[in-house]
Amino acid sequence: MQAGTGAALDAIERATGVSEINLIGYCLGGTLTGATLAYLKARGDERVISGTFFTSLLDFSEPGDIGVFVDEQQVSSLESKMNEQGFLDGAEMSSAFNMIRANDLIWSFVINNYLMGRKPAAFDLLFWNADSTRMPAKMHSTYLRKMYIENRFREPGGIEVNGVPIDLSSIDLPLCFVSALEDHIAPWKSTYAGAQLPCGDVQFILSKAGHIAGIVNPPGDKAYDHFIGGRPRDSDATEWLDAAQPKSGSWWATWADWVAPFRGEQVAARHPGDGGLSVIEAAPGSYATKRIS
Repeated sequence: MQAGTGAALDAIERATGVSEINLIGYCLGGTLTGATLAYLKARGDERVISGTFFTSLLDFSEPGDIGVFVDEQQVSSLESKMNEQGFLDGAEMSSAFNMIRANDLIWSFVINNYLMGRKPAAFDLLFWNADSTRMPAKMHSTYLRKMYIENRFREPGGIEVNGVPIDLSSIDLPLCFVSALEDHIAPWKSTYAGAQLPCGDVQFILSKAGHIAGIVNPPGDKAYDHFIGGRPRDSDATEWLDAAQPKSGSWWATWADWVAPFRGEQVAARHPGDGGLSVIEAAPGSYATKRIS
């Protein structure tokens, strides 16, 4: 959190002079965002003025299909493997997610490509899905045990960061949760339960499609529809969806309207290096193109 989110907040202020930030987290990044907002609240740091969570779990009571991989025996086995090399290899993480949707992400390729000799079709979302991530051993073990197995994150003081108890119920910023109806990694009813924890004003938006396509869904002819409704604290997930208003097209426009009061005035284009930070290299950066064998 400090080396990632905290360092980014500091860098933005140094480079632009802007101290007020709208923070967005996606999936595990949303869990990190929740921890960050609670940490900043406890420290009296008011740089973040709104938070957005894309398909993010704060309450792990019902983790969905991925729960089949998270029990004491399997986590202990993972820990033994991770402790040998200090991380969980991205290929193993990718395999676990593929097995959750084996018909689509494993067997369809066995049939079409191996048995029938067809060349795989270019598909941007699957290309992104193949961009796997290594998980540091300590972080991954804590995440699986404290959050998935023990579900401590939702409890005030259930985990600590730098000695600061994390209390999600203390977050009083305007928040927006964007979830996906067919998400098999962060089930929307579970993300909805997490949206009930903060004490601030919360908007919940439910997109159609799944974990990736439901979010990477820009406005256009093929955009999935979405639902909007009342505050999550006022009803359970089923009641919320029954009363929700269906809206055509991508959720992006609805979110843009929500975030508009917090975005400030439009500014002139900034040139890297003009602020308090020097330019390292051209975008997107060599780290973004590095391939792990």
